[in-house]
Amino acid sequence: MANYHVSKSKESGKWNIQKEGGEKSSSSANTQKEAEKIAKGYAANSGGGEVRIHGLDGKIRDSDTVAPGNDPSSSKDTKH
Repeated sequence: MANYHVSKSKESGKWNIQKEGGEKSSSSANTQKEAEKIAKGYAANSGGGEVRIHGLDGKIRDSDTVAPGNDPSSSKDTKH
């Protein structure tokens, strides 16, 4: 199980996908939507986890649980 973060690189202008605790990006994408999809694939392949999407200000603006991860919220995700 692994968690991933999606954030925009100020240097390259691309959206980076980084495993939580990792020092380097796992990969990057041209759009946030594409990066989120890649991150969810990585999380699913590692047995589930959280994908945290950061806004341009660097703060987490959304978080999605990828099965079979444990969703800390009892409410349903209405955005996806």
